[in-house]
Amino acid sequence: MEVRRTVPVKLDVADSDADLLHDTISEFLWAANYVVDHAWRGEYKTTSKAELQRETYDDVRAETRLQANLVQNARNKAADAVQSVVARWRQGDDAGKPHFTAPTLVYDKRCATFNDDHATLSTVDGRITAEYVLPDENRETPHSEYLFNNDHEVTGGELHYRDGEFYLHVRTKADVEFETADDGSDEHSTVLGVDLGIENVAVTSTGSFWNGSELNHWHREFEKRRGSLQQCGTRAAHETIQSVGRTETGRYDHFLQTVSKELVAEAVENGCDVIAFENLTGIRERMPNAKKFHAWAFRRLFEYVEYKAEMFGISVDQVSPAYTSQRCSKCGTTLRENRQTQERFCCQKCGYEVNADYNAAKNIGLKHLRSAQKSSGGGAPVNVRLNRGTLNVNGEYEPACEGQSGSPRESPITRTKGSG
Repeated sequence: MEVRRTVPVKLDVADSDADLLHDTISEFLWAANYVVDHAWRGEYKTTSKAELQRETYDDVRAETRLQANLVQNARNKAADAVQSVVARWRQGDDAGKPHFTAPTLVYDKRCATFNDDHATLSTVDGRITAEYVLPDENRETPHSEYLFNNDHEVTGGELHYRDGEFYLHVRTKADVEFETADDGSDEHSTVLGVDLGIENVAVTSTGSFWNGSELNHWHREFEKRRGSLQQCGTRAAHETIQSVGRTETGRYDHFLQTVSKELVAEAVENGCDVIAFENLTGIRERMPNAKKFHAWAFRRLFEYVEYKAEMFGISVDQVSPAYTSQRCSKCGTTLRENRQTQERFCCQKCGYEVNADYNAAKNIGLKHLRSAQKSSGGGAPVNVRLNRGTLNVNGEYEPACEGQSGSPRESPITRTKGSG
């Protein structure tokens, strides 16, 4: 069986080389967006990579300093995004034209060389050497397990710039044979359910809340400032808008990075093997007050959690959000009337009253474990992690073991985290 893993590695680069990487990322994003624009022309969207290569390659080479392989990687990134949108349309979902802004750059083995302690990366002006900032090789880390493991072949990487640092997400693959004995000794798998929202950016099945008031306040303030500058219409105002945009994105990223770090820490602390989110497709239609900004923030948060969780061997998945806000996580009754307000949930059958987002987070976890058991034909027993115990696939609650914190009765404790 082929196993693929991604290992984020911090890079140490000289200031002059950092400038080259910034320029290369900028031109790579321009190239990818140019290909998207070309694919978007006309009634039918072009999704063929070969066709997009023929129709855009010469233009991109003429307008950028990117070497040939980086041009092809930008085309692939654009084509994959357009194909994803078309696939969503076929499913009846709304989706808009892709546009790339996140500072990332895709490398393969033709335009980068990956070594044990450094990588050489193509830029708009030759190659630069980027040293890896690595943990102790004697420690058990994803680096020692995949990056330094001769059984794992490096296939490429993606350069990211965040919090003032460059990171190379090195992709590896290996052929692994699993010996599975059906002796009933499989370990339990525990799920952390996560509900996303506007008032609360994230709420977990363990009862931790990340408030979104600060994030929403920043968004309103930046919108006001941008609108005021747009009314000026001057060149200086336009340059200021660009500067404000960079500041805005940086502030959002810092907030979302903090939340993602704490979400993963929550999963690690509670011994969770899986973090389950609701499916992000069509989330604006499900949330009447959600804006394009919120959909972007949720996707970015999911991506951050995904790569952080991988370092701890935790998988991240999405489940259907259908009825998670209306279903009682205690007795299973599903009624629209159960969701009384945006904040409160009260089951019309059993009287269970709790924070609505917390109830939804538990249901998301339950959905994941049910789908996991169906797909595995029963498989290992799984549980949803709560703040004072676990909930199994049959809805049966098991309190925390003696000696653990918490009372024997599961109740929604609100632990507000994050910088929001």
